[in-house]
Amino acid sequence: MDDLELLELASAAFGARIAEVDQDQQFLPTPCGEWNVAGLITHVLGGNHMAVRLLEGAHRAEAIGYLTGLPLGDDPAATFAQNAAAQLAAFSEPGALERTCEHPMGDLPGAVVLGFRIGDLTLHSWDLARAVGGDEELPEALIDRVWSDLVPLRDNIAATGIFGEGPSGEVPDDAPLQTRLLDLTGRRP
Repeated sequence: MDDLELLELASAAFGARIAEVDQDQQFLPTPCGEWNVAGLITHVLGGNHMAVRLLEGAHRAEAIGYLTGLPLGDDPAATFAQNAAAQLAAFSEPGALERTCEHPMGDLPGAVVLGFRIGDLTLHSWDLARAVGGDEELPEALIDRVWSDLVPLRDNIAATGIFGEGPSGEVPDDAPLQTRLLDLTGRRP
């Protein structure tokens, strides 16, 4: 499965979890302490939108502003479906993966930004499911991809602050890969 197919799979996984969210669950807490359910969905919408804009040539100073302020609308699942389709279309354009993007973390090729989006969608699918009592099982292909991206960073992941406290050091090496990935990224299933 190539990275565009993985993006489509990750988007489908997140979209399926949004479809499980009832209106009265929008303010439930998530494993991402700073966001409730609505805030988490807004964060993912913003990340998708930022990726599209970066691929269109947005500068890093503008990019941060794209992470917030996107309305969920009356139908968050439909809003996400449109947003995810726009992101997939942007990454599917000829040359998009080789294009240099002025990402807030530095100048990065589109392929690296695509990897970030796969990881964000995958991990936040679990966060959203956990928050609303939904299906927490992630597709194996996504777990494998995100694990391979992040495990080389294991020793420094806590210092980045991106993934909470980072790995707990309490999950055995023979635990299921999803459990190890979640722990690596500061989640405690």
